Amino acid sequence: MFFQQLVNGVSVGGIYALLASGYALVYSLLGFSNWAHGEVAMAGAYIAWLCISFGSPAAAGAFHLPFPVAALCAIAGAGLISLLNERFFYRPIRERRSPTIFLMIAAMGLSTVFQNGAMLLFGAKFQRYPQLFPVLAIPLGSGAFSVRIGALDLISLIVSAAALLSLDFLITKTKFGLGVRAIASNSWTADVLGINVNRILAAVFFLSGALAGAAGILLGLKYNVYPTMGNIGLKAFTASVFGGLGSVRGAIVGALVIGVIEAFVSGYLNSSLRDLFTFSLLIVILLVKPSGLFGVNVEEKA
Repeated sequence: MFFQQLVNGVSVGGIYALLASGYALVYSLLGFSNWAHGEVAMAGAYIAWLCISFGSPAAAGAFHLPFPVAALCAIAGAGLISLLNERFFYRPIRERRSPTIFLMIAAMGLSTVFQNGAMLLFGAKFQRYPQLFPVLAIPLGSGAFSVRIGALDLISLIVSAAALLSLDFLITKTKFGLGVRAIASNSWTADVLGINVNRILAAVFFLSGALAGAAGILLGLKYNVYPTMGNIGLKAFTASVFGGLGSVRGAIVGALVIGVIEAFVSGYLNSSLRDLFTFSLLIVILLVKPSGLFGVNVEEKA
């Protein structure tokens, strides 16, 4: 039971990590909480749903595009939405040198607009993807360490691990990553040294949106697609606080911890208590160690 819940928790935590890593990337550069990030994931989930069906309950089983193509369209679409958010809503605020809190207020407004827009377009009814993967449990390990993992959970784990490892390589080993780290350290100095800050920021928003889109698709496959599913972004925020706001690796660790906690709470207590434990963890971290596990200074951030 213990190892089974651990595997389940890591699988769900990997999806949370896709969201949390993009959230942490934006925070590390601009120092604000992008509350619209979860809605970008929601948009990605809806784009994939529209691509693989005709968009109506009656046609929910009629494939329009193959799932891999639909997933790529959704990931690119979510990245584009995030990029447009930066270009038309966040950048004008930055260029006027407004207080950082204005960026957070704009993000909150975008979050509400996206949720209500989805409600108007698709209604409040939950939508489901067609049955894309076989319902089966794959045995792993043996003896006391024997566990079973669903095919969808295994796919989620593989996709999340591949995406997060690629992101870590991109940030730590490439010239683009060097530019990101330079801007995170001091954007003014980076600009003086010839780094195109706006271009790097645009790329980071597209990348974070693409990761959110992938998370939205996996969440939609695992559960349902609905207008308020973007509220899952609060867990990305909790993961970032737990790992240290602005730390991508910290956000990933925090997301995995939250996924494991939720799995154990569901397995040993009651699934309705998952959010209680998750957000109680947020309160404890803010009281005990507000800088998070990786010790990023957050005193001047909104």
